[in-house]
Amino acid sequence: MAIFNPTREDVRRFFCDTWKKKTGGQILTPLETIAVGWMELHPEYHLLFTDIEGALAQDYSPERGETNPFLHLSMHLSISEQIAINQPAGIQQISERLSKQLDSEHDAQHRIMECLGQIMWEAQREGVPLSPEKYLEALKKLH
Repeated sequence: MAIFNPTREDVRRFFCDTWKKKTGGQILTPLETIAVGWMELHPEYHLLFTDIEGALAQDYSPERGETNPFLHLSMHLSISEQIAINQPAGIQQISERLSKQLDSEHDAQHRIMECLGQIMWEAQREGVPLSPEKYLEALKKLH
C-alpha cells in the first residue's frame, strides 16, 4: 500500500486484509490494531470486509444517501492519528471534552469527522489546500 497517497484499491484492500487477519487470529500491526478497533464499532460493514472483489468494485453515491464505509473508516484512522499527535494543536483537548460530554469517543469522532469532511469539501471546491486553521476553528465550535 502506498503510505502517503494510497489509491482507492489500496485503502479497500488494507481494510479487507486487516479484517481477514483479525478474524483469522493473526498478529496485527499497530495501525491494523487501531483500524480493527474502529471496524468492530461498525458491524454494519463487517460483511463488506469479507468480499474483497465486491469491495473493490462497489461505488458509493452520496447523492443516493450512501456512506462509503472505507472513507468513513479512513477518516476514523486519520482523526485518531491527529488526536494522538495533537495536530492541529488543540484537537486532543477538544476530543477529550467531546468524548466526556457525549460519553462516547466514537460519537465524539463522528462530530469531529463532520468538521473534517466539511473543511475537505470546501478546500476541494475552492481548489485550495486544506486549512488546519479553518479545521481547528470548526472544531472549537463543537459542543
